[in-house]
Amino acid sequence: MSIINMIKVIKQVHKEDVVLVKIGKFYNVYGKDAYIISDLFSYKIKQIEDNVCNCGFPEASLNKVMAKLEHEKINYIVVDKRNNYSKDEQCDNKNLNRYIKAYEKAHKNIAYKIRIERINQCLLSYPDKEKLRSILGKMEDIIKDIA
Repeated sequence: MSIINMIKVIKQVHKEDVVLVKIGKFYNVYGKDAYIISDLFSYKIKQIEDNVCNCGFPEASLNKVMAKLEHEKINYIVVDKRNNYSKDEQCDNKNLNRYIKAYEKAHKNIAYKIRIERINQCLLSYPDKEKLRSILGKMEDIIKDIA
């Protein structure tokens, strides 16, 4: 069974838990969980197979990630691929779980970051450098007005 399919099975039971999957010397999260982890830690998020998002971090960062999730009252489970995805650790905040709110906030923030990056790429490849200078000047004026 592929990792994505296994995560889908785990998420059927743990719908509102961040599922941290140990694969080698890294931990990976998928789908909505990737948005939450990326937003909390500024880790890079990427699209993988079946248009599923993925985010990862080294095993040395696990304690930091778990502490932040606990502080934010976001449920999580830690599973290890080598051990048939058996549960190694878990944090259950019961009815205080803020998973849904964290995801909604993270999804908005990541969407803004993606839009900003697209604008950045467009501006960097803009062929008319004089017009680009004018566009940047107007953008800077708008930013000054709102800051």
